[in-house]
Amino acid sequence: MKATALNPIVLIPARFGSTRLPGKVLADIAGRPMIAHVLERAREAGLGPVAVACCEAEVAAAVAAAGGMAVMTAPDLPSGSDRIYAALQSLDPAGKHDAVINLQGDLPSIDPSCLAAVLKPLAQGYDIGTLVAPITTEAERSAPSVVKCVCGFADGAETAAALYFSRNPVPSGDGPLWHHIGIYAYRRAALERFVSLPPSPLELREKLEQLRALEAGMRIGAARIAEAPFGVDTPEDLERAREALNR
Repeated sequence: MKATALNPIVLIPARFGSTRLPGKVLADIAGRPMIAHVLERAREAGLGPVAVACCEAEVAAAVAAAGGMAVMTAPDLPSGSDRIYAALQSLDPAGKHDAVINLQGDLPSIDPSCLAAVLKPLAQGYDIGTLVAPITTEAERSAPSVVKCVCGFADGAETAAALYFSRNPVPSGDGPLWHHIGIYAYRRAALERFVSLPPSPLELREKLEQLRALEAGMRIGAARIAEAPFGVDTPEDLERAREALNR
């Protein structure tokens, strides 16, 4: 693998329609819509331009009101990865940016340093970078909603190859388990290839999109951070986020 310098762009896929919590990207948190908080965290990282890839006028208007850039994309795109690729083609047709960070729009309190961390595997030559944090409780270990990443860190290493992802507690045996955090950094060519691939057998079985990349022979590197950022998926999560950010 060859290390290269990177010129990243941060893209935030945001849809008003959410299965578990409809409208969450515009939910009020401390007097601002959630997407405005995520946008601010991305800007604070200082890695490159930031834009929101959306498909509803209401979301675009909220982004504009927060001083951000919104790119309208087709409403029927199947995933956030497809949405950021469509936005990338619109924003940067000349290919100036060789790395793309996919930041989920439901992480209003994410530490901006996480965005720098997710680029580390790309700088080491991986096709895709992502993040993991140690699992510390039995509830986290057993919850199917907490995706586990199979990776082994050498002593002192900040990154490791991601070998598999599962909703089950893998691998077996003694040793740490790693909570996968759904933030990705793609080499531009890797993102283009990824969205061109059909869903793969293991992806469909585990319902985990990143397995498509592994099954196609792409290399994913995981960078470890101290703890998983708090995401908003349910009404209870939203109240927790409001309490945290109001403080």
